[in-house]
Amino acid sequence: MTLNLHDTAPDFDQPIAVLKHCHDRIRKQLATLDKLLAHLPEFGADDQARQAAAAVLKYFEKAAHLHHDDEEQDLIPMLRAVAQGDDAATLQALAPVILQDHKDMDALWQDLHEQLTAIAEGQSLVLSASAVQRFSQRYSAHMEREESTMAPMALRLFGPEQMAQLGRAMQARRGIGQGAAAPSPAIGQAVADLRKDYGQASLNEHEVMDDPMLQFTQWFEQALKAEVNEPNAMSVATVAANGRPSSRIVLVKQFDERGFTWYTNYDSRKGQELEDNQYAALLFFWSELERQVRIEGRVERTSSEESDRYFRSRPLKSRLSAIASRQSAPIGSRAELEQNYEAVARQAGDDPARPDNWGGFRLVPERLEFWQGRRSRFHDRIVYERQEDGSWTRLRLQP
Repeated sequence: MTLNLHDTAPDFDQPIAVLKHCHDRIRKQLATLDKLLAHLPEFGADDQARQAAAAVLKYFEKAAHLHHDDEEQDLIPMLRAVAQGDDAATLQALAPVILQDHKDMDALWQDLHEQLTAIAEGQSLVLSASAVQRFSQRYSAHMEREESTMAPMALRLFGPEQMAQLGRAMQARRGIGQGAAAPSPAIGQAVADLRKDYGQASLNEHEVMDDPMLQFTQWFEQALKAEVNEPNAMSVATVAANGRPSSRIVLVKQFDERGFTWYTNYDSRKGQELEDNQYAALLFFWSELERQVRIEGRVERTSSEESDRYFRSRPLKSRLSAIASRQSAPIGSRAELEQNYEAVARQAGDDPARPDNWGGFRLVPERLEFWQGRRSRFHDRIVYERQEDGSWTRLRLQP
C-alpha cells in the first residue's frame, strides 16, 4: 500500500509549458468523460460517478476559460506583434479558427453541463455519448492545432521579455504572483463575509474503512483523479523546546503502513524542533473535494538506505541545492546563495553523495481525522486513534 507521487506543474516563468500542462489536464478530463460513459450503465450514479462528474464540471467551469483567455487576450495579440512573413500568414489564417473553436467548444459544453450537474447530484444517469464525442473531438483537434503551430511559433519568436510578459499576464488572470491586482484596503473587513457552503459528498462512520491508512489511500487516489492542485502538499506543524509552534508546507514523498515520509535538511528549523520534540502534526487540505485530513503522531528519521535511495532519485540540480543550502540559516544575499551553489556544482560532479545532515522524516500516525465539508457548516468528522495493541478505534466527532 505504497504510493509514490508525481511531479508538480511548471511555473509561470515557462508560460508555454504551462499552456501545454493545461492541455494535459484537459485531456485527463476528456478521458474521465469517456470512463464515465462506460461506468454509468453498469454502476449508476454512485460515489465514483458523482465525484467524476463534479471534477469535470469544476475544471471546465472554473479553469478552461482561463486557458482560452490566455490565448485570446495575450498569446495571439503578442504573436501578431512580432510575426512576419510566413509566420504572419500562418497566424492570420489560424487565429480566426482558434477563436471560433472557443465559441464552438463553449456551445458544446452547454450540452454537457446540465447532464453532468444532474449526475453529480445523483439525480440522473443520462450522459449523451454523441455529445461527449463531439466535445472531445473538437477539443482534441483544437489542442493539436495549438501544439503543432502556435506553441512552436511562440518558442521561436518570443524572447525572455515576451515570455516574462506572458507569464505575468497568466498569473494575474489566476490571481497569483506579482501580476495579481493589489488588495483592497477593506479586504481585512471583507474576510469575515467570505463564505462557501459545502455539499459535494458525505462521510459515514459505517462506510469508511477499518484501517485509516487504507481510507487515506482511497481519498488520495480520488484527489489524484479529481486533479486536485498539489494533492501531495501538506502542512507540517512542529513545536520548539520553548513550547512555540511553527508550521510550513512540504510535499509528502511516500506513505504506507509505516507512516508519512518527507525529506529535508536535518539542521533546518523543523529538523531542530523535531530533535527537541518528536511529535508533530500534518494537514492535507483538498479544497476541490471539500476535504481535509489531520494526522498526529511521533516522528522518526528514515534509514540511511532510504534517504540515499531517494536522494539519488532527485534531479541533479535539486541534489546540488540540498548540499549548497544551509536551510533556515541566514545569508547576506541571493548572489551569495548562488555562489555557494556554483561552488558545490564545480566540486560535486555528476553524482554527488547525500550529505549527512539531509534525509527523511517519517511521521508514524497515532491519530487521523477525516473531515468532509457539509452544508451549513454541519461537517462530517471521523477520527481514528491507535490503541496500545496497534489496532484502531473509530468514532464520529461533532462539527
